[in-house]
Amino acid sequence: MGKPIVVGINGSAGSEAALAWALQRAGAGKSSVLCVHAVDDRWMSPDFQYHELIRESGMELLEKARTSARGQAPDVDVDVQLRHGSPGAGLREASKEASMVVVGGHDKHWLDGGPMTDRALQIVSAADCPVAVVPAEGTGGKHGVVVGVDGSEESLQAVAYAAAEADRGGDELTVVLAFRSPARWVEQQLPESGLAETIVEENRIILSESVAGLGEKYPDLVVHQRLETDTDPAKALVDIARDARLLVIGSRGRGGFSRLVLGSTAHAVLLHVPCPTVVTRVHKAKHGD
Repeated sequence: MGKPIVVGINGSAGSEAALAWALQRAGAGKSSVLCVHAVDDRWMSPDFQYHELIRESGMELLEKARTSARGQAPDVDVDVQLRHGSPGAGLREASKEASMVVVGGHDKHWLDGGPMTDRALQIVSAADCPVAVVPAEGTGGKHGVVVGVDGSEESLQAVAYAAAEADRGGDELTVVLAFRSPARWVEQQLPESGLAETIVEENRIILSESVAGLGEKYPDLVVHQRLETDTDPAKALVDIARDARLLVIGSRGRGGFSRLVLGSTAHAVLLHVPCPTVVTRVHKAKHGD
């Protein structure tokens, strides 16, 4: 059957939406689902009188998720697993043997010591496989797959992933490249330079190259190219993907901090997830200094 889809469970509306989305995906792809809950007992002594009670509460939460899963998708094989430590660390370990990790999006409430957005960012940054972040609001009735590109190797990986998803689901694919135009004062310092026009044309070429070969591989796939000028990339992706079935972005971080490890655009998108959003982790791409 292959590797399971791992779902982070914490009892929130977001994790319920994540489970429902994962079950639907697993049913279509003949996959199994593994529900994981982490008991963050790092601060507890093994002799702490409530240690076993907290563990039992975690197992009850998982069994409730399993019962819900059986009702939603009786044909999907669902297992549960209780882990110890932080949710981010627990799901990172689980991701090593997963085809995908699915977590709920930000529901604007403080849970387990931090907002759900923090948990999602930690997991996306650390996972060894693609991670889907699913908003708590309903995701049904939406169509189309949107993917963001910027000319990097990671964004080309994201396009490949998004194209396969769109073709499999019978959706149209929208490939988006958005960028900020140079500040006006820069243009004013370079009279008749045509800098803005040059940048637009260069990005148009990057966008065109990003979809090269898709027609041959997926002859029935309808591909739209959108070039958004003088627009923040994250805002453009969130706005365009609001009515989409799926948004795909590549992780392009280079540094040691979570925001840089993830990439600033992906980080910003996950703060305002417009629809189920997959951050691809196909393989690591090397960058020059």
